[in-house]
Amino acid sequence: MAMLEIADSVLGLSLKSEQLGYGHMAARALLMYLLLVVIVRSAKKRFLSNATAFDFILTVMIGAVAARAMTGGAPFFPATLAVVVMVLIHWVFSWAGQQSPAFSGIIKGHSTLMIKGGKIQSEAMKRAHMSRDDLEEDLREKGVNDQSKVEEARLERSGKLSVIKK
Repeated sequence: MAMLEIADSVLGLSLKSEQLGYGHMAARALLMYLLLVVIVRSAKKRFLSNATAFDFILTVMIGAVAARAMTGGAPFFPATLAVVVMVLIHWVFSWAGQQSPAFSGIIKGHSTLMIKGGKIQSEAMKRAHMSRDDLEEDLREKGVNDQSKVEEARLERSGKLSVIKK
């Protein structure tokens, strides 16, 4: 049997999604898992931490495309190639962002100064759609119960608040 025939037999490549059996789905799940391990390990490590919306988008897209390939909603190998292409594009954009702060700002955004010298920056709060309660909760999580004890607090590109105490 040729390699393609074996792959078709094991993965059900020529079958419609409703024709896939338990064995096909199990084989697809195993192969997709192994391929994703290789693909993700070759990508930059930060995208898995959902460091920015840019990284989060890649994670969601990989999950959506890989799921369709696994369940037969999309052809297996072309969908796997699409995952590889997305990771490569992400890598190229990340590299370009590293080289160009302007490009980085476009694809990853900027931090927002929320507290400066103990004073809340009201306009920044409005632009970030952040309530005072949200800010106070984030400060408490950082061990701060009084904004006047904060030299600087920034809403980072990741959506997390970073705090520098006085």
